[in-house]
Amino acid sequence: MPLIESHYKSPFWLRNGHLATIIPSTFRQVEDVAYERERIITEDNDFLDIDWLKNDSDKLVVISHGLEGSSERPYVKGMAKYFAQHGWEVVAWNCRSCSGEINKTSRFYHHGATDDLDTVIKHALKAKDYKTVALVGFSMGGSLTTKYISERGSTIADNIMGGVAFSMPVSLKSSVDALSTSSIKFYQKRFLKKLEIKVKTKAEKYPELVQYNGFEHIKSFIDFDNEYTAPLHGFKDAFDFYEKASAGKYMHETQRPILFCNALNDPFLGEACYPFQECRNSEFLYLETPDHGGHVGFTLPNSEVNYMEVRALEFLEDLLKK
Repeated sequence: MPLIESHYKSPFWLRNGHLATIIPSTFRQVEDVAYERERIITEDNDFLDIDWLKNDSDKLVVISHGLEGSSERPYVKGMAKYFAQHGWEVVAWNCRSCSGEINKTSRFYHHGATDDLDTVIKHALKAKDYKTVALVGFSMGGSLTTKYISERGSTIADNIMGGVAFSMPVSLKSSVDALSTSSIKFYQKRFLKKLEIKVKTKAEKYPELVQYNGFEHIKSFIDFDNEYTAPLHGFKDAFDFYEKASAGKYMHETQRPILFCNALNDPFLGEACYPFQECRNSEFLYLETPDHGGHVGFTLPNSEVNYMEVRALEFLEDLLKK
C-alpha cells in the first residue's frame, strides 16, 4: 500500500522525542475506566488476568500493552475508554507477571509470545460470538499484534479484521541497539530495574524455576536476554531471540490490514524499525511515520484523548466501511 501521510500535529513543547515519551507516560491520567477483571488459565497451568469493558456490542478490540506495562497504563486505559465510548467492547490483557502478581511457571513473556494472545482471543470468542475483532498494540504489544495476525496468514479467523501497532520495534535488534546508545541508556536501566524486581520475586517464590544470583552483572538488554529470555523461552541466545521474535520477520505474511504508526523521533526505534519498502510493496501493510510523537506518546494539544486513540478507531472503522 502507499505510505500514509500523517496528520498528527504535536504540541510545540513536545517535539523533542524524549519529552514526548516521558511526559504522557508520567503525568497522563485517564479517569472513569471501570474494568471487570477475569482470570483465565493457560494450557501450561499458568494464569492471565484480563480486563473487560462490556457494552453489548458485537465488536471487540483486544489491547496489548508494552514491555513492563499493564492494562493500567494510561495509554491502554485511554484506548480502552475511547473504543468503549464509540460502541466497542474491550478486553485489555496483562502479560504473565504484569497484572500485579507473579506468574507460576518458569517463563515470563516476550515480544514473540503470541500463544498467550491466542489464549485471550479464543477465550473472548468462546464467551461471545463477536462479529468483528480488531487488535491494537503498543510497542511490544504491537509486535504481538502484528506477529499474531501475520503468522496465521490465510488461516486466521474470519471475524478478525486487522490490527494497529504503535511505536512497534519491527526489528528487535535495531531497537536494542538504539536503547543501548550511551545518551539514552537511562531507558534501558529503568526497564532492567523493573525486570530485576520480577526475577528476584520469582526466584524467592519459585527457586527451582529461576535464579536471581548474579543479576548484578546484567547491564544491558543483551545480558538479560542471554541470561533469562533466551533459555526460559527456547531460544539459543539473545540474537536468536531477536531474529525469531521480531515482527518484521512475519509481517509480509499477513492477510489482514495492519497499520504501523512509528514516530520518526521515537528514541526506542532504530532505522530498521521503519519498513518503508516492505509496506510500499504490500497489499495489507500501512505505514504512518509522523515527525513527532516519541515512544507511545502522541499527545494532542488541549485534548483528553491522544492521537493513538483517534487514529486506531479511524483506521478500523474505515476498514469496516469497505
